Amino acid sequence: MPVLLKEVIEVIAPASGKRYFDGTLGGGGHASAILDKSSPEGFLAGTDLDKESLLNISKKFSTYGNRVYLFDQSYTAIDTVCNLLGWEALDGIILDLGISTIALDDPDRGFSFLHEGPLDMRFSSDNSLDAYKVVNTYEAGQLVRILYSYGEERFAPRIAKAITNARPIKTTTELAGVVSSAIPRRFWPKNIHPATKTFQAIRIEVNKELSNLEEFLPKAVKLLCPGGVIAIISFHSLEDRIVKQFFSGIKNLHTLRGLPISNEIDGPHLVSIFKKPLKPGPDEVALNPRARSALLRAARRVS
Repeated sequence: MPVLLKEVIEVIAPASGKRYFDGTLGGGGHASAILDKSSPEGFLAGTDLDKESLLNISKKFSTYGNRVYLFDQSYTAIDTVCNLLGWEALDGIILDLGISTIALDDPDRGFSFLHEGPLDMRFSSDNSLDAYKVVNTYEAGQLVRILYSYGEERFAPRIAKAITNARPIKTTTELAGVVSSAIPRRFWPKNIHPATKTFQAIRIEVNKELSNLEEFLPKAVKLLCPGGVIAIISFHSLEDRIVKQFFSGIKNLHTLRGLPISNEIDGPHLVSIFKKPLKPGPDEVALNPRARSALLRAARRVS
């Protein structure tokens, strides 16, 4: 179930004869809506690191013929993809940075502490780094760094010490138990599992999610034609901060609070379309509870 689909389609406004890029195909919900709305001569290129998802989408999208091009690539390869297709400019770009429900619910992927599975958490099976290596080989100081930076976890030192003392940790439920035991029960969050921030931090480290987003944004905007729109759905404050700062014309503030603001971005100029990010309404959250933390920001290239 694609998140904020109505809002994405409204802001991108797909039209026949134009070209679009979906960097996180997932189940293909956003991409298929863009293709439908841009019929009969709208084109879309899409990337995804999940080979199984791509296989399913390629079958599902066979009816679109040569209007759609799918690539087993990271969205950071947007420039390579456009070069291969001979596309000099894009009219719309969409990223949905959430994990697909299919991957999240698959115990073998190791994303969730709700199901016992191996410590994996890779978006792509080609990735040589997995969660097991992070949990069982990183020094305590490295673990503290990623827990602070990528999970904003206040108990990072206690958790890192507990992890190193419990090695080897082999499964998601083992790790969740170790993390939970390291946090005093009176400080357990009310509405989320105490291991949520740790799992987020390790997943971000494994997949280099924040650095990939920072690499992608300037490439994407250079390929966006004047008047074109870039829309990005994020699911936590670290991603949203990067997008917000980039759309505002700030580069390389990164994700750590308290760092000085660096220079303005050189090159194409963007104007944010919304003053504040759009959030799913109560009806959408009722149908898809995992959409509750989604934030949509969009910007238009004006020069």
